[in-house]
Amino acid sequence: MNDKKQDSGILLIGHGSRLPYNKEVIDKIAEKYSEIMPNYNIEVGYMELCEPSISQAFNKLKETGVNRIIVQPVFLADGMHTKADIPTLLKFCAKGSEPDNVNIESSDNNEIIKSESSAFTGELIYLEPIGPDDGIANLITQRIQENL
Repeated sequence: MNDKKQDSGILLIGHGSRLPYNKEVIDKIAEKYSEIMPNYNIEVGYMELCEPSISQAFNKLKETGVNRIIVQPVFLADGMHTKADIPTLLKFCAKGSEPDNVNIESSDNNEIIKSESSAFTGELIYLEPIGPDDGIANLITQRIQENL
């Protein structure tokens, strides 16, 4: 068993919507992911219109004592939320709502946000949206093939 399992938390981020189905889909994805990765602390946070918020989910993970939080936006493509809004919210979460002393480093396509605050002293890794992944193309192919 990998020792990092107990030290790492996973934060899945959905957009949120006034329509309940959006939250239900993201929560179901998180549930399925939890079944695949049962030894990790996994939380879901929403950008807007749903709870828990990103801050609430982040703080819940932080309270588990994890040393690393890996953040995966459950978005297909980049936009203002994934490029600006969510990273800004995460920086404030890591700092305990203080805007200074946060360093951002690039690692491949991901950002690593390091906090110099006692609010969260661990590593925060922000991943890219899902993007044009082969798995998405395969799912679309499968669904279309079923109807040809």
